[in-house]
Amino acid sequence: MSRAGEVGRAGEVGQAGEATRAREARQDEAQDGKSGLVMVLDSSGSMADDDGSGQTRMASARAAVGTVVDALPDRFPTGLRVYGADQPKGCTDTRLVRPVEPLDRAGLKQAVGALRPKGDTPIGLSLQKAAGDLPKPAEGAIGTRTILLISDGDDNCGSPAPCEVAQQLSKDGVGLRIDTVGFQVRGAARQQLECIAEAGNGRYYDAPDAKALARQLQRSAQLSADGYRFRGKPVEGAPRRDAAPSVAPGQYLDTIGPGEQRYYAVGLDAESTVEFSATAVPQPGAAVDTFDALRTSIAYGTDSACATSTERFFQKEGATPLTSAVARIPSEKGTSGCDRAGRYWLVVERESKKGSDAGRWPLELTYGVEQPLPRNVTPAQSQPEYGEGDKDALLPTGDPRDVAGGTGFNDAKEIGQGIWRDKVLPSQTLWYKVPVGWGQQLRYDVEFANEPTVDGSSSVWSYGATQVFTPGRSPVGGGTGEFSPQTVYNGRPTALEMGTVPVAWTNRHESHPNVVPVHAKGGFYIAVTLGAKAAEIAENPRIGVVLRVAVMGEELAGPQHNAPALANKADKKGDAAARADSEATGGAGWTGTAIAAAAGGAVILIAGLVLVLVRRKPATGAATDTTTSRRSA
Repeated sequence: MSRAGEVGRAGEVGQAGEATRAREARQDEAQDGKSGLVMVLDSSGSMADDDGSGQTRMASARAAVGTVVDALPDRFPTGLRVYGADQPKGCTDTRLVRPVEPLDRAGLKQAVGALRPKGDTPIGLSLQKAAGDLPKPAEGAIGTRTILLISDGDDNCGSPAPCEVAQQLSKDGVGLRIDTVGFQVRGAARQQLECIAEAGNGRYYDAPDAKALARQLQRSAQLSADGYRFRGKPVEGAPRRDAAPSVAPGQYLDTIGPGEQRYYAVGLDAESTVEFSATAVPQPGAAVDTFDALRTSIAYGTDSACATSTERFFQKEGATPLTSAVARIPSEKGTSGCDRAGRYWLVVERESKKGSDAGRWPLELTYGVEQPLPRNVTPAQSQPEYGEGDKDALLPTGDPRDVAGGTGFNDAKEIGQGIWRDKVLPSQTLWYKVPVGWGQQLRYDVEFANEPTVDGSSSVWSYGATQVFTPGRSPVGGGTGEFSPQTVYNGRPTALEMGTVPVAWTNRHESHPNVVPVHAKGGFYIAVTLGAKAAEIAENPRIGVVLRVAVMGEELAGPQHNAPALANKADKKGDAAARADSEATGGAGWTGTAIAAAAGGAVILIAGLVLVLVRRKPATGAATDTTTSRRSA
């Protein structure tokens, strides 16, 4: 089968098997009160109008809500609020008809079936009440709580003003989003619904007909159900270094607002490599500016820094996870100011332009310490070239296997060499983890499906993107290197190539930002993103993607010079490495066990230049400042 045929198959409706079971299985984590969805359904008098298909708008809404609840995973907390359903006139006519509790498909369908359009449209009041309908997360817990407003008109009550309500709610609640779906709306009504979504850290979805209504409701609801799964110990960073909390190696959760800096104090020895990452997780598709940024640094002394890294969205379609990572790497001669043992600070800073999401972003932090090699071990030479793993590498061919990508670093789906098929929502990032050993390199393609478009043409443009992260959560491989991490998507087939240089301990002493982080074996993370505007393009709620994954080179027994190769063995999917090699380039099998090093991320957006790696050492005693163009979606 051709590549185009395989990608087309990935876009077919009804993909089941392992992918569906995996998505439903991970919903158990939503039962701790971190996540939930409340639909707010317009039942005002205008919903009795014909929608142009011979049935009322309410009849189409009933069918669409039924489609949504059938597609949601079992037990996902879901509720329903309505307005305009009980009184011919009245601006207090809003009622919770099904509480937010583990999914009751039959109960929700029955509740919607009993509605009869009658009254006014008190949208502002309904939003206020809906925020209270969502369970409050346990202290320190972070999840995705969604208000999904479905309306065929604007608020005719005036007070409280819907946009002002949405703006206040978005500031008060971390993890709260308000999505709006406009059913056959235009003019002032559409503008108000767009305003509510933007102010509420969400997205506006346009539904000109019943089919579009069902599609857009599914997209919003599934984004809530598939929200980023956070892990970590709660911590509250300080705005100044003298008040910073002391943290030990581990994983932490905090939040960060626009323009804020967060400091965390650490005590470092003189020999260990220290890796620090920060993953900001805005609501999917929330308003961001091209140059909104997340910056990390490791500071010491009164005004010095060992390393600084800045990640930007570099697009305005909508937010996605954004990860910045830095490392304190002792110099080879031990003469750098950062080589000394003592007190340091891990620093996170958020930059936001006017009009960007003003809410606080959940922040997932990782702080890891890697001990130096024993003094009698000579490390292997660094490997700063892509070599056979460049953009022209031959990758596996054949039939893809279904897989369900994770929501973030913490539940990234482990995959091996082969061909994998999944589906992605507009504004969504899917996550996978691939074990890569000493001397090996990761190389993969991402192919976005040929999809039927809503207007039969390709007049709207969005993007597809990918990024690869090291076990320490450092993004590598794109922006200014061999690969281009972003491509235009308009419903037609398109593909991206991505990869890393081989893993070598001594890479840490190279100078190129795509080489330095690739210095430890373990689970490398693949993130795949589809832009928010794809919701205006494709007919199917999800868009098919295919990953062609190769782990190239023989796995070595360790980081030392002249380390022997490990014997090939079957991977966890039951495919022998030798067989996998026969489908791609020789010697591309993988072996070994993944090393956990969870973290969250962002995907690069700016197309890369051809990488020319220069074998030179970084200057000692000076901070490394890396600014990279990462994707935000």
